[in-house]
Amino acid sequence: MRILFHIGRYFQLMGEVFGRPERLGVYWRRIIEEIDLLGVKSLGIVAMLSAFMGAVIALQTKSNINSPLISDTLVGFATRQSTILEFSPTIIALILAGKVGSTVAAEIGSMRVKEQIDALDIMGVNSAGYLILPKVIAAVLIFPFLIIMSMFLSVFGGYLIVAATGIISTSAYQTGIRMDFMPFSITYALIKTEVFAFIITTVSGYHGYYTQGGTREVGISSTTAVVYSIVAIIISNFVLTKLLLA
Repeated sequence: MRILFHIGRYFQLMGEVFGRPERLGVYWRRIIEEIDLLGVKSLGIVAMLSAFMGAVIALQTKSNINSPLISDTLVGFATRQSTILEFSPTIIALILAGKVGSTVAAEIGSMRVKEQIDALDIMGVNSAGYLILPKVIAAVLIFPFLIIMSMFLSVFGGYLIVAATGIISTSAYQTGIRMDFMPFSITYALIKTEVFAFIITTVSGYHGYYTQGGTREVGISSTTAVVYSIVAIIISNFVLTKLLLA
């Protein structure tokens, strides 16, 4: 029954966030700040993980090809498919759930325990919309760019390791990248990205907004936000895959 309580209160909070927004001019500066905090400052970790993961996928694919009947182009094909369909949109989203989700929950939770949210409510500001909505908009805008960058760097990382080690020819790798490419794969990945961006910011915002207690409870809310965001991402990943690819 506890989970039903949280689900109900989550949707009630979303009604407050989207039901009574402030003027766009009020949010504009906050949206820009959130794009920098949630997106631009995540570029480094996304870039590093993507490049190395692409290299690992290429190496592992080649090491598991034991039959001479299997073409080396499979390495490029497998790297591309793994990156676009699952690694970039889903695994990077799980990483961002830890980094971005904890940041959002801690920020809003700290404002709650310091009674800053109560002060906003007293001034007649829709505190839920003012604090959460700019984060949602910023994540929905910037996350697709992070994922597109991740796709490119992952495939490029595979190319670099192939060129450096000579496990296969670079021409075979490039042929594999282009082989049987379906543009809808990119669309599928970006749809998942938008959903995951919404989940990360709203779930984390929910746990931060309803934090009670002191600094210890802020830490607990941050951890809980990350855990629930990851669970929601995994479930929604299955549902979206079933709906879009089945």
